Amino acid sequence: MNNHCEHVHKLFCSMKRISFPFDKDMIPANGIYILFEKGETAHTVDRIVRIGTHTGENQLCSRLNQHFTNENKDRSIFRKNIGRALLNKNNDSFLEQWEIDLTTKEARNKHAIDDTRQEAIEKEVTRYIQESFSFVVFEVESKDLRLSLESKIISTVSLCPECKQSKEWLGNYSPKAKIKESGLWLVNELWKTPLDDEDIKCIVKLVS
Repeated sequence: MNNHCEHVHKLFCSMKRISFPFDKDMIPANGIYILFEKGETAHTVDRIVRIGTHTGENQLCSRLNQHFTNENKDRSIFRKNIGRALLNKNNDSFLEQWEIDLTTKEARNKHAIDDTRQEAIEKEVTRYIQESFSFVVFEVESKDLRLSLESKIISTVSLCPECKQSKEWLGNYSPKAKIKESGLWLVNELWKTPLDDEDIKCIVKLVS
């Protein structure tokens, strides 16, 4: 399994790297994205810190925009988790308000949120993501295959004893134990079924 983790790390790190601002024409309509973060390494290359995909058809670019540009943490759990870590690192009491899901009108009417502070944190999250993360993408048309490979890549990386975060990694300040324990900006699909030989062959074919 460690070999599989090293294999996908080196495979993905050999692909064309995309940073913000990115051209939407570089993003396939359907696929998987692999995120890297400045300062993080594993297997002698940049360490994978998040794996993601989308459920709706033709929504990969939209999903990436929700992470990188759309300043609404309730539309991106990745943004919400970055904000959690930034606030917790600074012992900021606004973390309690940041946790509230304001998706519905009922929730917005029920909770008194400091909108100015909320906007400031959203901008801080945006700045951190745009400056700290890069990614690669590969096309996967089938939704079932996207979700299966996403889960297995996540499990492969989270189970690998060599994929450890640095002491300076922002995620070490996350209030979410699974993020700190896994070294990934994820709480789902951790420590489950990893990639097997056939999955590796499938990924190599998809990215070639």
